Amino acid sequence: MPQQFNHGYALLIGVGESRYSRLSLPVTVNDTQAIYAALIDPELCAYPDNNDHIRVLNNKEATRDNILEGLQWLQESAKADPEATIFVYYSGHGLLNKEDNRYYLLQHDIKLTKLAASALSAEVFTEALRQIPAERLLVVIDSCHAAGMATSKDPEEIIREVEKVDIELADEFEDFQRVSPSKGFVEQLKQGKGRVVFTSSRGEEKSWIHPDGLYSIYTNHFLEALQGAANKPGDTDVKVSNVMNHLSKVVPESVRKFYQKQQTPNFDMATEDFVIAKLKGGKGFKGWQEEESEAEEKIKELASVEIKAAGDGAVAAQNSTVIAGADVIGEGIVFGNQNTVENKTMNQNTTDNYTKYNIKINKGENIKIGDKSEDN
Repeated sequence: MPQQFNHGYALLIGVGESRYSRLSLPVTVNDTQAIYAALIDPELCAYPDNNDHIRVLNNKEATRDNILEGLQWLQESAKADPEATIFVYYSGHGLLNKEDNRYYLLQHDIKLTKLAASALSAEVFTEALRQIPAERLLVVIDSCHAAGMATSKDPEEIIREVEKVDIELADEFEDFQRVSPSKGFVEQLKQGKGRVVFTSSRGEEKSWIHPDGLYSIYTNHFLEALQGAANKPGDTDVKVSNVMNHLSKVVPESVRKFYQKQQTPNFDMATEDFVIAKLKGGKGFKGWQEEESEAEEKIKELASVEIKAAGDGAVAAQNSTVIAGADVIGEGIVFGNQNTVENKTMNQNTTDNYTKYNIKINKGENIKIGDKSEDN
């Protein structure tokens, strides 16, 4: 019988669609969507599947105010639950102001003319985290994404596109530098008892997308770690150290293999090791050699959510034809308002453990996850 990770609380942020199209990163929504699916799966991480334990801010929802409200919610949750384990995951861009060496996370609603004033500064983000009284808090920042990698394509083509967009962004943000979180920012984040900070890369290294277009390489391997890639047979929990050991080894290897580039994950701890999720629902682990094939299939399933809400009345779809009045960003990703999907059968959360129903749509508007068709 699966056990539940009743003291787990998670805030997942995928900036995805930015007000400024050059900074849009559809893959970041895939990242948070898949981590969410893994966390709530009773056969995997076994977080309670409700708004009291896990919240996701993607696309238009990933605003500065909403992020800070989400951190306030985590503060209240930790106060109410002394045994709380807090998990914050940010996937998006970050910029360093070259004049004053201040670091910023670029949420959805930045204003280009007032970038420093509108972006979420390291100081504000750090102070909000400091207010969370949990003794076990993991912050993961997958930033400095290689811009321009919206779709699955040949690695050499991706590199050419990234270099082109890098030049364009450097011209537009001449006072800022796209880099991984600064050492000072990480030092601030880990202040306090029980703090652990992961960043996907160091310095001017980029965070690369997997060539299959599903996730960033970092998130792909993070999902492996949540399924026991660095655990021993018989383990029932995933600990911080398990994730660190796996990411530190395989992320650099994968980036070298696909792109002949360097990406070095960074880890800072100010605490002893702690559990961040159940492993296989707490039922016991056979060992990665026996579980790897099934785990890799599960990772693909986590990406197969075919209807995703991206704001009021919006529909985003993967691997299907969509007729919509919105801009298309990336391959199979659609953002916008009042989109219409015609004559398609789509699965909602197609993974076995949380598929509720299929929807046969002749013509539908304002479809959101959780809606049933009239035939069901």
